Amino acid sequence: MKVLLLGGYGVFGERLARLLVRDGHAVTIAGRDLGAAERLATEIGAGALRMDRAGALDGLAGFEVVIDAAGPFHAYGGDPYRLPRAAITAGVHYLDLCDDADFCTGITALDDAARAAGVCVISGLSSVPALSSAAVTALAGEERPRVIDTAILPGNRSPRGRSVMRSILSQAGRPMAVWRGGTWEEVPGWSSPARYTLPGGTRRQGWMIEVPDLRLFPAHFGAGTVVFRAGLELAVMRYGLAAFAMLRRVVPVPISGPVLAVFKGLADLLAPFGSGRGAMSVTVITGRERRRWRLLAEDGDGPFIPAIAARALLRRDALPAGARPALGVVTLAEAEAAMRDLQVRTERDTVPFMPIFEAVLGESFAALPAPIRQTHVTADKSRWQGRSEVMRGAGLWPRLLAALVRFPPASPDVEVEVTKTVTRRGETWERRFGTRRFRSHLIPTRAGMTERFGPFTFLLGLRVAGEELLYPVRSGRVGPIPMPRWLLPVSEAREHVRDGRFHFDVSLRAPITGALIVRYRGWLVAGLPGDPAAPPVRY
Repeated sequence: MKVLLLGGYGVFGERLARLLVRDGHAVTIAGRDLGAAERLATEIGAGALRMDRAGALDGLAGFEVVIDAAGPFHAYGGDPYRLPRAAITAGVHYLDLCDDADFCTGITALDDAARAAGVCVISGLSSVPALSSAAVTALAGEERPRVIDTAILPGNRSPRGRSVMRSILSQAGRPMAVWRGGTWEEVPGWSSPARYTLPGGTRRQGWMIEVPDLRLFPAHFGAGTVVFRAGLELAVMRYGLAAFAMLRRVVPVPISGPVLAVFKGLADLLAPFGSGRGAMSVTVITGRERRRWRLLAEDGDGPFIPAIAARALLRRDALPAGARPALGVVTLAEAEAAMRDLQVRTERDTVPFMPIFEAVLGESFAALPAPIRQTHVTADKSRWQGRSEVMRGAGLWPRLLAALVRFPPASPDVEVEVTKTVTRRGETWERRFGTRRFRSHLIPTRAGMTERFGPFTFLLGLRVAGEELLYPVRSGRVGPIPMPRWLLPVSEAREHVRDGRFHFDVSLRAPITGALIVRYRGWLVAGLPGDPAAPPVRY
């Protein structure tokens, strides 16, 4: 095919140009810098053309496909779809390597015009959402994902384009919407780090940033949680960017030319360090399984990965008419076939998914009534809502201990919400009684379940009695110091079902005296889900 590649001498555009020439396409490299276009064209056997998306676009008619690999797409100004509209008018297919959520999701506004012209208009033919959605589709099969967790982790020696750097810097510290536990929540860009294991056992850290997946996947796949992270190989760069993100949460530092130049200069100074190994990880939790697809690119071939989906699509005999984001436009098999001439290896694995309460209780977990089991099967985040009665003890020590842990004040009837979040080691439970909140952290161990309230950590002897779940306290410590048994608080906590609904009854009494510290009892049901197709308009 006759392909016009705008930004074809950039980091990812150059890789796509090489792949398309290798596949036999007639490629013309275009951009504002004709000299750069000509130098690459001469090297790989392509044509060259000066073109600016903001300038004259009457030359599109001489091509079958135009591909925008320039970016940054978030900075396309007041008329961001000028190029795809011009392509539709000229009867030319339009593809791009966009990773900006607004631009990618908004491309559907051109669907009617694209269909009328019989041309294909697809945005996001990059690692996200094209390759990531292909992996999710293959991993999930016919099942609905509970969790979709994706990460892109480039090696430090991979080239850094100014467009990509500007995109990441512009997101640092900026609020973004993430679908977690069936609702939209706000998190700052470049936050909430997590570790990922790569093929061969190497571990990398990723940080949350915004990509089209966060907007598109919740409704498309019906997922309960969708998260995406990107990483930098060197710790000094990761944490330096995290510090910059924290600063931008307080001071809205614009990503101007000088700011970009400073970060680009620092990145170039550190370029000799680290490796050229880039990676991508896609994890899907469906039912009782955790399924992973992982990719590792060696010898600096990582920057080819964002070009793979476009290469795979252009290997087809025909392109589909209409305008849409690149969701499911290529299969994982097609993408992997398009990588075979690169130093890239992929692998898939499946391991059981076991919630922490099932891990501790073993076979007895299955004997619990369904409403109790359901509250203890959290794949990432879950929310439970209901009502509660709260009783507080009198006396100095009960008041001091309750205040230290932030137990709620006494109330005959108060709204209660419990949010459970999976952590690297266990779960964090945040309980809200009215406006009062307190947290505990649960970690499964060989000895049982530990639960930490502030400085106090207790070992719980979880057990099933009939159709109830009991939480007796076996031992405790304050910080690292073990507590004598005579100083342990007397805990009576049980979960049961009444009228088909989950109920809880928790009482805590002071050691020695048995004086009541706090007692709260009530019921919970699953929180009402949000609309996965309607993220906040501005966040």
